[in-house]
Amino acid sequence: MPQTHPPGGIHSGDPLLRLRREMQPNDGNYDLRATTHPEEIIITGITVMCPQCGARRDWMVICDGNEISLRCRCSHQWVERELTRADYLSMIGEGIVQDHPSLESAARAEGFDGTLAGTYLTEPR
Repeated sequence: MPQTHPPGGIHSGDPLLRLRREMQPNDGNYDLRATTHPEEIIITGITVMCPQCGARRDWMVICDGNEISLRCRCSHQWVERELTRADYLSMIGEGIVQDHPSLESAARAEGFDGTLAGTYLTEPR
């Protein structure tokens, strides 16, 4: 018996199908990426603040597939469910992007391993 496909197929403009495709894991080009973001991050009108030390800017933004985490200079890291991969991609041009063998290596190299806790390295724009 021939297999039937829903009208429009996978390439249709159906927003639910498009969202499903966008939410699939990436195409294998990367599994984990990180960038720095010196400015404040504002989500739904509220400035993100580190729950451990109270920092309000100068973040490491980590993209692991579709999950976005923020890491503070005090080394506290948490998943920020309100941020998407699209948000990460919009931030990537604003910070430093460099390859590292691991997230911990990147955190050490960029000063997000706790040694610079309480320090802002850049001035806000």
